Order: sequence, then C-alpha cells, then structure tokens
Amino acid sequence: MNNKTNYEYLLSDLSSLKGVGEKTKSLLKKKNINNLFDLLWKLPKSYTDRSLSVKIKDLKIGETQTVTIVPQKYNFPRVRKLPNRVLCNDETGEIDCVFFNSYEGYVKKILPLGKEITVSGKIGHFRNKYQITNPKYISEDSALIKKTHNKYSLTEGITEKIYNKIINQIIENLPDFKEWHSEYILSKFQNISWNNSIKELHRAENIGNFKSNFYQRLAFDEIFSTFLVNSEIRKKIRKIKKRSKIINLNKQKSIINKLDFSLTKDQIKSLNEINKDLSSSNKMFRLLQGDVGSGKTIVSLLASINTINSGFQVAFMAPTEILARQHFTLAKKIFPTNINIELISGKSEYKVKKIILRKLENNQINIIFGTHAIFQKKVIFKKLGLIIIDEQHKFGVNQRKRLSDKGGPNCDVLLMTATPIPRTLTMTIYGDMDVSIIREKPKRRKPIKTYSKLEVKIEDVLKFIKKEIKLGNQIFWVCPLIEESKKLDHSSAVKKFEYLKQKFPNEVCLLHGKTDITEKNEILNNFLKNKFKILVSTTIIEVGIDFPNANVIVIENANKFGLSQLHQLRGRVGRGDKDSTCILLFKSNLSENAKKRIKILKETNDGFLISEEDMKLRGFGDILGFKQSGIKNFKLADPIHNSDLFLLAEKEMRRIENSNEDIRKFKPLIKLYDRADIINDIA
Repeated sequence: MNNKTNYEYLLSDLSSLKGVGEKTKSLLKKKNINNLFDLLWKLPKSYTDRSLSVKIKDLKIGETQTVTIVPQKYNFPRVRKLPNRVLCNDETGEIDCVFFNSYEGYVKKILPLGKEITVSGKIGHFRNKYQITNPKYISEDSALIKKTHNKYSLTEGITEKIYNKIINQIIENLPDFKEWHSEYILSKFQNISWNNSIKELHRAENIGNFKSNFYQRLAFDEIFSTFLVNSEIRKKIRKIKKRSKIINLNKQKSIINKLDFSLTKDQIKSLNEINKDLSSSNKMFRLLQGDVGSGKTIVSLLASINTINSGFQVAFMAPTEILARQHFTLAKKIFPTNINIELISGKSEYKVKKIILRKLENNQINIIFGTHAIFQKKVIFKKLGLIIIDEQHKFGVNQRKRLSDKGGPNCDVLLMTATPIPRTLTMTIYGDMDVSIIREKPKRRKPIKTYSKLEVKIEDVLKFIKKEIKLGNQIFWVCPLIEESKKLDHSSAVKKFEYLKQKFPNEVCLLHGKTDITEKNEILNNFLKNKFKILVSTTIIEVGIDFPNANVIVIENANKFGLSQLHQLRGRVGRGDKDSTCILLFKSNLSENAKKRIKILKETNDGFLISEEDMKLRGFGDILGFKQSGIKNFKLADPIHNSDLFLLAEKEMRRIENSNEDIRKFKPLIKLYDRADIINDIA
C-alpha cells in the first residue's frame, strides 16, 4: 500500500477496509466511528483465550473452548425450524456442531466429512452429548483460531469475529511514522514509537494497563496535539496587527475612586494584564476567570471605559437578558454621563432597535449590552474595539476563533467565566487564550455559612426562613426537577411552590425551565424589586444574576448535585454585605461520595479548590460546563490521573515556542487528532 507511510491511510474512509460494506459502515458510524483512526480507540474490554485446544473428554460446559475434531455424519431435518447437526469426534469422544438458520451447502462447505477441523465456541450439553451451537470460529487452519481474541463493546449487528478482523487489518497495515517527539520526551516513555504503542494497546494481556509506557505515550500525544493547536491559534492571533489603544490611567483612576469599594490585588493585576493587551499592537484574546462573586464585571467595565476613551466601541454580551440589563445598569451608574450606553433587549420595540442599530453604525453609541443578538449580521459597528462575552464556557475553540475574526483586526476579545476549573482543564479548554485569574474575594464579601439538614427536619428550616423574612431578607429555594417523577425521588419545584405558598401566602414565586422568557424576566425583576420573599426555582438561577437582598439559599436533594454546581448555586447569595446562609437538604440514605461533597462544601468557599475536589470525585467529564465547553473528549488522557503529562506537554510546548522550532514535523500528529479544521495550512 503506497500510502502506508503517511497519516492519510488512517484518515481514509471505512469502506477502504476489506469486509466493510455500506451496512457495516453505517453500523460503525452509529458509534461515531468515521474513519480507520477512530477504530483504533475502541479498545478491547476483555478477551477470549482460544489458544489452548482441548480434547472432547476434557470440555467444560458453559465455557468458550477450542477443539480439533473430524466431522463424521450430517443430520439435515426436513422440518425447517429444527437445526442442522453435524456429528463430530476425536479419539476421546463425540460432539455435535449445531446450526440454526444455516443452509446444507454452507454446513457441508465449512465442515467437510473426514477432514480435521478446528472449531471454537461455547460448550453445551444435550441428551448426554457435548454440543457447540453456531460455533464462533471454524477453520481447517488451526493457527487462525488458536490465539487470543479480543472482546469489544460492539455495535448491534457486528459480530466479535468481524470486529476483530477489521481491527487486525488496520493494525497490520499501520503506517510507520517518522518520530515527531524530541529525544527528551521519548526517553520519558522508554523510547516506544507511536506505531508500537498502538499495537501494544490492542494486545489482550495489556487491557487496563494505564501506567504502561505505551499507554502514557499515546495519552501524551493526545494532550500534546491539543497544545500544538492552541499554540498555533495563539500565534495566528498575535500576528494580527492592530491599532494600539491609548489607556488614560487618570480617567480610569477617577472611576475607581468613585466606587464604594476597593479593588482586590487580583482585580488590579487582571486589569493591568488586560490594559497591557489593549495598548499592545497585537490582538488581545484573553479569558478572565474568577470564582463566584470575585468581581470580574467591574474589571471588564473598566477595560470597556479604557477602550471607549481610546476612541473605540464596545460590545458586551451576556447569556441572559436580565444579566445584560444588570451590567447595563451598573455601567450607567459608574460611567461618566458623556458615555453613550445602550441595551438591545428582546422587549425593545422594532422602532427603538432600528434607531439603536443606526446609531451603532454611525459611532453614536460607545457601548452596547445585550444577549447573542448583538452579534447578528444586521448589527454593524463603526469602530468596534472590544468584545466582552460573559459566562460563555459553552463557546468552543472554533466559535472563539470565528468571534475573534468577526470583530476585525482592531477588535480585542475578552471572555469571562465564573466557573473555576482545575488547571489541567484550563490549559486544555482555554489553551488558545491568555488567562487572567481572580481568586481573591472582595473584603466586603462575607463567607457564606453552609449547613446540612435532614429533610425530615424541614420545620427547623421554615422557622429560620420566617425569621429572615422578618429581617427583610429574601430566599432562593432550589429543587432538581420541575414536576414529580415516579422514577426519581426528588422534590419538584411545582410541588414545593404549592407547599411554601400555604406556609407563606403571597410571598412565593416560581421559576423553572419551562417558564416563558418574558414571564421569566418579569418574575426575576419582581423578585429583584422585593415584591416576593421566596423564589422557588430549578437550577436555572445558576448564572451570574445579582440579588443583593437574597441572603439565604435552600438546596433540596443536595446529594444529587455535583460539587461545582452546588458552589455555583451557593454563589447566588452573599452578594450584599449581610451574613448569608446556604442550607443543603438531603435524605438520610447518603452515599459516601455525597457525604464527601457536603463536607467539602461546608469546609471551604474556594471555588478553585472545590473544582479540584469535584474532578477527583466525579471525573473531568462531569464538571460543570465541561461538556458544553467545545473541548473534544479525550480518548485516553485524563486530567486527574495524567496531570504530570499535562505539565510535561506545557513545558515542551514552551520550549518549542521559545526556540521557534518548526512545527511541520508534527503535521501527522495534528492531522490525526482531527484538529485540521482549525490548522489547515501547515505545509
């Protein structure tokens, strides 16, 4: 095969394999297997050892065994429903090979009388005689059968025999790539090649051998390919030259001095990093990551005013209308009166929207707030200099790249997220961006006291809430489900609303995922204006909304939530200067993991520490926002167990960047790991 020496063979269509027709191809595609490379990562779960051949007298009923026999007599019944039988023997006894739904001609072809044949299958017993029903493997060449056969998690319609044939065909034809890693990196994995690592990965005796040099090598390749792509995106963005913005520190200082709080060290550090990017001739592509309530918004607004004072416009996008309005209101409060600030809302009348769009195009609006609608094609900016995206961990690498391109060469990009994630994940998910982190909480923020309560003691909770309402405070009450579920023993928001309404007449409102968007905004605004004292809700209150008067949150079935999600929910309170409380309600039958989660949450308010613990308890795939992050799911690498490989990849990437090493030698690695949609111009 003349294309064996490059990656194109592994990226070729499944139909290039012998024995793979349209039917098998469509069955494999159901498992998200689209090319030969994808097949390599469907690893054996267990194996059947057919290497040992036994005599008939030593067969064990119920086990899969291999036996060499001689067919003696056919029995083909006239009644169609009855099976075809072939009486076979060896020198120690007799056995029937039984076939359902098989033609006489086929049976005679595979089991010719008087010839020595090796068969393998599950041994049964019927009428005092051994039998094998529909043997898995039959061949005159015993060497084809007498070996270890891997068992895979199979798609319905594909047999183990066919699957093994397909996998073995690819492994036999694996291209022998020229090594892309340095001697130093290779020495970490005992110099094993990529090709040999794949072969070892599929050997039955290596199943689950995660610490082996071949497994570690392949996990590193997977991590490193992501780092390479992120590095290339960073390089491409840095190559874009822009008009540097002139930062007026005196104007920035005058706004900071008018604030009724002082900035934390982390806020000042992050603001300085952003200002440095804005005043650079290279395009900014930065993530501002902070814990719940750490004060990211004020940093982004100060960056906005610096951009505006430099003669550019700013677009500020939030995930929900109420959050966009909240940012808009804060900007109105702290910005000088000569700054033109607007909000595009779903409620805005057509005429009003038309005027806003015209003003934007004529550079008569300095900063606009809104949801994703502000990036529609019809929205044209005269001089866009900064895009700020709040709470968009759902934006993947491709979407971020397109967003950066959309703004034009003079437009900087700042993403914000209140989802603290472990460093290994930040390196992977946001590796294409520079990162600023705000860990420190503002001094005025008091730690939220967290308590756990058994559901049967709900009367104690109600007494506490009555006392808080008398003090003029408000309460969030969070439930996992909207309606009652027979399958899951969770409290429902609807049922809890009815219950609390009786206890607190005219003081309770309800919000859930099925609430209409207009009604939802109205409910949240009424709660913000203190028209209701208790908001019963599903988890949709998670993201960034600021209710300074809400200082108590009750979370039902707390054991059903992950740690990071509980921390995000808890962050909805404690926004004002009052003491705040989080009450975790649970049933008595808690799992060990649930007990650990509740214990960690009671002990710390540090979102970064919580996310590390969450990942250890639940695995990286379940961390809040991870599944929507746009990151590819790793096939072998694990940010918990392979954190050393992530750090090694980071170190190697820095070395390559600092030495300006030619990355063309990594082309097969980048192409194979399916990121060619981003980097498609490597020569």
